[in-house]
Amino acid sequence: MRAIFLVDNGSLRAQATLNLRRVAASLSGLVGETVQAASLLHSNKIPADEVGGIPATTLGPAAECSAEQGATEIIVLPFFFGPSKALTGYLPERMATLQERFPHVKVRVAQPLVDEFGDNDLRLAHLLADNVRDKLRPGTKPHVALVDHGSPIPEVTAVRNRLAGQLSVLLADDVACVAAASMERREGDEYRFNEPLLENLLALPEFKIGSVILAMLFLSPGRHAGEGGDIAEICAAAEQQYPGLSVTTTKLVGEHQGIVDILHSRLRQALDDERFLLDIPAIA
Repeated sequence: MRAIFLVDNGSLRAQATLNLRRVAASLSGLVGETVQAASLLHSNKIPADEVGGIPATTLGPAAECSAEQGATEIIVLPFFFGPSKALTGYLPERMATLQERFPHVKVRVAQPLVDEFGDNDLRLAHLLADNVRDKLRPGTKPHVALVDHGSPIPEVTAVRNRLAGQLSVLLADDVACVAAASMERREGDEYRFNEPLLENLLALPEFKIGSVILAMLFLSPGRHAGEGGDIAEICAAAEQQYPGLSVTTTKLVGEHQGIVDILHSRLRQALDDERFLLDIPAIA
């Protein structure tokens, strides 16, 4: 018996949990078995009445509950773009705690949405291109900014930059250019790989006059990408400072139905390959 969990980092915003549940339900229909929605952190603090009366759950307790009910294999399907520290650090530690209680339970962790070790999968870039084309107006060639949160992990930023390059090729002559940007970054030269910040990109001569489309490299609405969130505030401030600037944001990646097909591939990959078994040392 196995239990499958679609797992995001977690948010205190109900919209993030509702979107995670929506994607998990769509994936369940595709694979023919239940895929549960769970977060690594935070979401269990959301009032139940904000998420349809069903309390949001975090992975640790949810996985332990499945083990108590007889699951012998836990499949973790990351709702992440790249190898964030939550996946490489916190997740193995939390699953080690699970296996301390249930040593017979195996844990498999699928690749994030962008598989840096697999084939050159362009589906995510095509999805982003769809979102940008939805915002194109006839006769215009806007500048495009592919914006993510910003990460302290260079490998995560490299995923974004790779997607920006793919998006540039796919949009070709439809737009003036595609540039990558971070919503925010940590202080210090060691985190300069996140540059440019979105606010600085929008201040460049070629961006601050005319139409800009933000290709949103976010999976679910929350305090950053949701209505009235940090991205919206950055754009509103830029438009006020530069009257010739007009910024339009795309829908989020996790709101595109095509994300389910990519997740299905990651799940099949994890089930078919023993390399995805989480190697957790035995606890003495």
